Amino acid sequence: MFSRRDFLTVAAATAILTGGKGQLGRLAAQQRISQDDLLNFEPLGQVTLLHVTDVHAQLKPIYFREPSINLGVGEVTGLPPHVTGADFLARYGLEPGSLGAYTLTDQDFVALARDYGQVGGMDRLATLIKAIRAERPDNTLFLDGGDTWQGSYTSLHTQGGDMVEVFKALGCDAMTAHWEFTFGQERVEELVGELGFPFLCGNVRDTAWDEPVFENTAFFERGGVRIAVVGQAFPYTPVANPRYKIPDWSFGIREEDVQQHVSTARAEGAEVVVLLSHNGFDVDRKLAGRVPGIDVILTGHTHDALPKVERVGDTLLVASGSHGKFLSRLDLEVRNGRVADFRYRLIPVLADAIAPDPEMAALVERIRAPFAGEIDRVLGTTDQLLYRRGNFNGTFDDLICQALLDERDAEIALSPGFRWGATLLPGQEITLDDVYSMTSITYPAAYRQEMSGEMLKLIMEDVADNLFNPDPYYQQGGDMVRVGGMGYTIDVHKPIGERISNMTFLKDGNPIDPKRNYVVTGWASVNEGTEGPPVYDLVSRWIEKRGTVKVAPNSAIEVKA
Repeated sequence: MFSRRDFLTVAAATAILTGGKGQLGRLAAQQRISQDDLLNFEPLGQVTLLHVTDVHAQLKPIYFREPSINLGVGEVTGLPPHVTGADFLARYGLEPGSLGAYTLTDQDFVALARDYGQVGGMDRLATLIKAIRAERPDNTLFLDGGDTWQGSYTSLHTQGGDMVEVFKALGCDAMTAHWEFTFGQERVEELVGELGFPFLCGNVRDTAWDEPVFENTAFFERGGVRIAVVGQAFPYTPVANPRYKIPDWSFGIREEDVQQHVSTARAEGAEVVVLLSHNGFDVDRKLAGRVPGIDVILTGHTHDALPKVERVGDTLLVASGSHGKFLSRLDLEVRNGRVADFRYRLIPVLADAIAPDPEMAALVERIRAPFAGEIDRVLGTTDQLLYRRGNFNGTFDDLICQALLDERDAEIALSPGFRWGATLLPGQEITLDDVYSMTSITYPAAYRQEMSGEMLKLIMEDVADNLFNPDPYYQQGGDMVRVGGMGYTIDVHKPIGERISNMTFLKDGNPIDPKRNYVVTGWASVNEGTEGPPVYDLVSRWIEKRGTVKVAPNSAIEVKA
């Protein structure tokens, strides 16, 4: 139950998001919401924290649909961020058809997307950051939660160099990381040397010497307040991504180390301690209850966007979404060395309402210019909404699975449950850039091999435990592996080994035989030496052959929640 203070805080934080659109068309929607509206905020205290995370290299405005299903298990069942759709609207007092309904839910998404337009874009983000800095020049700290260097054609071909340029130009004060490590140790070290601001990953250690690889804490003074920012990289990087890319580095939650970093920061005079985290929301919620002394956790990795700060004891948790769709602003009033009050807004980066920053717009165009002939190449058109985000299936992943089945002449397809990738509206052209926003990784081989039914069951159970283990410390983020050519039933509340049942081979409607071998295709294998064509080439070729694409609705997954 919300207290009156909680209710008032929600009302203030969501004011621009709540109003109903009614019968307004896109022009009226844009006339009603201006850049000044998005920036309207009554400053509080001495410190302004700005936060983005999980940008995934999206330089230009895009569409991005939030999930229709985001299940929590155990103690977090039904708690944010595991609230979606109409339930989300009700919890936060958002009207159907409002800007908040568009940016924070899947409700009436296609119609609202056509009304409100695209979101994100580094030139729009730059405009917002510069405006807030101009208002609070000595008070503002801009922090990046990681998953920034990966996710586009240009980031893959520049090996993250494009995003380093962009975030230097944005005046980023510090960052942490996850997908950055998939470029490999040598490239990461090169780019860290070019950043010009701290790369904070206090939970990464050298495997040979058990010594820290990167800084753990950076100190800043804003508004006369001493602030410590402690960085936490994604703890399971060598499990979720190829170990061979980072053979000499070890990761982990390392709760005791986090406590030591926080205690040391306090001992060195920090009045505010911020954990800049890529743990994932549920991990950070648990960590906040076990590590005292953290004032703010700027959480990332799980792509959650919440219009209200969540509290665990004295710790504030901020979830800023993904793909440059939101900019979080958290103002802090500090008294006697502690946070006494705060004010928060999750600012939607509404592309049509924000004037592009000329300098950033020029930088983005310069970055993209050498590749324009390729990234702008139209491969086809979509007849339906293509999206990825959701616990169990997304239509773009269904498309990828169908492309894998056809191009690799396989019986069953597996596509990883990644949460990054732009959304395409019905009737929208599909460019090479769009395909790369779904597939641009440094280990893209689309393999083809035989797997027994027993092995398929083990894979499905392992991924389900990663997502639905009741202990957040054993969750690694992401969504369920997407499947083509196979159906199944999942009970998310069962223990490992019992969640997956009724596995069905769709080609003949028979149960998957544990002892039979099936021809399986997939991509993003973490095993070194995996062979096959790059998935982005395969998917592009499949789309070009068809011109206009549409995949059948996926009704082969039954969820017991």
